[in-house]
Amino acid sequence: MNYENILLAKEGRVATITINRPDKMNALNHQTLNELGHAFDAVKDDAAIGALIITGSGEKAFVAGADIGELLEVAGNDTGAAELAGYGQSVFRRLDDLGKPSVAMINGFALGGGTELALACTLRTASTNARMGLPEVSLGIIPGYGGSQRLARIASPGVAREWILTGDMFDAAEAHRVGVINRLFEPEALLEGTQELVKSILVKGPIALRFGMEAVLNGWDMDQKDGETLETQYFGKAALTEDMREGMAAFLEKRRPNFTGK
Repeated sequence: MNYENILLAKEGRVATITINRPDKMNALNHQTLNELGHAFDAVKDDAAIGALIITGSGEKAFVAGADIGELLEVAGNDTGAAELAGYGQSVFRRLDDLGKPSVAMINGFALGGGTELALACTLRTASTNARMGLPEVSLGIIPGYGGSQRLARIASPGVAREWILTGDMFDAAEAHRVGVINRLFEPEALLEGTQELVKSILVKGPIALRFGMEAVLNGWDMDQKDGETLETQYFGKAALTEDMREGMAAFLEKRRPNFTGK
């Protein structure tokens, strides 16, 4: 697929997707969502890629939200609006199914759909000048790309209610305080800091990484006992892998493990 609104680059085992509409503050229109979905599938299917970084082009915005002009075209048509929201949710859900860690590298404004895209990633890093928020109520709507659900699970229902009901914009320090952002960096250190985080993850066992992510994701809606049962199942599966034997042997032999994903 020839991309017009995103850039897909690979360096070593890391793929980077850059939303590339700087004149529109990298707003998400339908074409951009379509390209993102295709790129997510390409990353998933590429066995040589171990992790994904998502960021925005330019210094102002990660993603400043949905494309309001396009959104206005479906306003007043509940079927069209619902279909648009459902499509965006289906694209972002592919990050859940990626089987590989994804990191949103937030380099500026991440508002509305931008916050929702970041929340769909496994982890989030941000520059200290980043801003996040879900301002949809100011437009007479609510988040439509999964933001109300993911924010409540990642931070808390109280944080989700505050962000959604006020429509306020929050600085990176506050987003970090409530658990939305995992790591903060000065703007000039964001890229290197994010890359170092990803590198530190990629030296771990790929099967263990996938099982760990799935245990958290699939256990979100379970009670403690059922969640622990799920964890036990993943633990048992991991214990049967060659990576487990290699990891244990490397620890005892005081050397770096050579994981093969088997």
